[in-house]
Amino acid sequence: MLFQTKQKDYEREGWAGLEAEQQPAKFSSEAKRRTPNMHSFGYRANALLAFSVTILALICGIASFSDNFNSPSPAAQVQVLNINWFRKKPDGNDEVSLTLNISANLESLFTWNTKQVFVFLAAEYKTPKNALNQVSLWDGIIPSKEKAKIQIRATNKYRFIDQGSNLRGKDFNLTLHWHVMPKTGKMFRDNLVISGFRLPEAYR
Repeated sequence: MLFQTKQKDYEREGWAGLEAEQQPAKFSSEAKRRTPNMHSFGYRANALLAFSVTILALICGIASFSDNFNSPSPAAQVQVLNINWFRKKPDGNDEVSLTLNISANLESLFTWNTKQVFVFLAAEYKTPKNALNQVSLWDGIIPSKEKAKIQIRATNKYRFIDQGSNLRGKDFNLTLHWHVMPKTGKMFRDNLVISGFRLPEAYR
């Protein structure tokens, strides 16, 4: 009887030990199933996306930095061909209409990182009220280097009106401004001042 009891205890201990040995194997099998597959489609797609974003950011940085080495040399010439009329409006402000001839070569502003160039022509002069008066007369967008040579003959696109009656006999400059808009990076601007213009002493 004592022998049978010990034998049963031994069998129970044997089965318990066998179960204990099998449990780590079961846990290891479950852990293996839960471990993500390093070669799955989702993992590869995520890795490819991260790599692509890194390369794109690097290219954008190089493109923006390369603009610092560009030394543009734009050229422009503006002529006042005719003063069509010069009058004082009922509200007391002077207004003048001009026929302009605008020629410019802005090809050097373009690099492989340039998206487009915004350009405008402004009349600039001083009055007792303002240290600088700036009136936009014409503007345009240059989409590519192939269209960066400008040759325009036209009246002022926007009205040339003064804040008061200060234009008689007034000296003024015609300034060509440009804003270079890059594909990536910061925008920069500059201008070219053309001086030596003077309005008549009397209305006409």
